[in-house]
Amino acid sequence: MIALRVVAFVLGALLLQSALVRVVGGGVIDFGLVAVVSVALLHGRVAGLLAGTLAGLVQDALGGGVIGMSGLGKSVSGYLTGVVGTQFIVTQTASRFLVFFGATVMNGALFVGLSVLLGLPYGRPSLDVALRGVGNAVVGVLLFHLIEFLPGAREWWRAVLERRRKRRFH
Repeated sequence: MIALRVVAFVLGALLLQSALVRVVGGGVIDFGLVAVVSVALLHGRVAGLLAGTLAGLVQDALGGGVIGMSGLGKSVSGYLTGVVGTQFIVTQTASRFLVFFGATVMNGALFVGLSVLLGLPYGRPSLDVALRGVGNAVVGVLLFHLIEFLPGAREWWRAVLERRRKRRFH
């Protein structure tokens, strides 16, 4: 069941990414990588590796570039983020920000490095990676705040509905 939710989460992030790229243009946020890092922090290194492979290969297939470049970057980032998540306590906002930023820099370094090795043109990699790192970190931290809020919100909403139901029948 968890695997199905992870696949749906990653594919939903990629759909959001492709929809926003069509509407806004090239984005500062890589929702696929945010999903991969989130999965790795929540479920560990193997889930991060598999989510990274799925997200990267789907992104490569849809993007029309060299198949495997995003897959490799996201797989390595997901795996190492999962390792960091199991070895260190990553519950504070600052530590989560650093993990998302670091995973984005690692993914960007792998992508740019492979681009250079294959002779593909790439613009200003340091500025692009830094901006994307900040954007991904902000979205990732907000996502984790939402994830932590949802269980409490769900219980609160059930209590509200139960009170309304009791008032209606009494």
